[in-house]
Amino acid sequence: MNKIPDSLYYTEDHEWVSIENDIATVGITDFAQSSLGDIVFVELPEVGSSLESGNSFGVVESIKSVSDLYSPISGEVVEKNEDVESTPEQINTDAYGSWLIKIKLNDQDEVKTLLKASEYKAFCEGN
Repeated sequence: MNKIPDSLYYTEDHEWVSIENDIATVGITDFAQSSLGDIVFVELPEVGSSLESGNSFGVVESIKSVSDLYSPISGEVVEKNEDVESTPEQINTDAYGSWLIKIKLNDQDEVKTLLKASEYKAFCEGN
């Protein structure tokens, strides 16, 4: 079974979100990385980019496929993980330690639209 930490929020697109004050840290879940297989490339937005919830913000490419990354929340990119861009395979080793971007939230209420761990687990089991 894939790991689903209780302390995080999730999306149906298999992104995880950690919220601290008005900053959302975003990555892809263990379920996503195991489905993708060996990740070989990650493309992330530049710092300062404005993101809208539900819109694509980048790409993750594995030996098997290419998948869009979708923003779980609206806001401005304040940091991107350049280590993950240069060594994307670390996502396969530690999906929850390999964050992708940090977003300054436009609207704290958007967090309410994200899935809690129990909801995400049920979603994964249903697919």
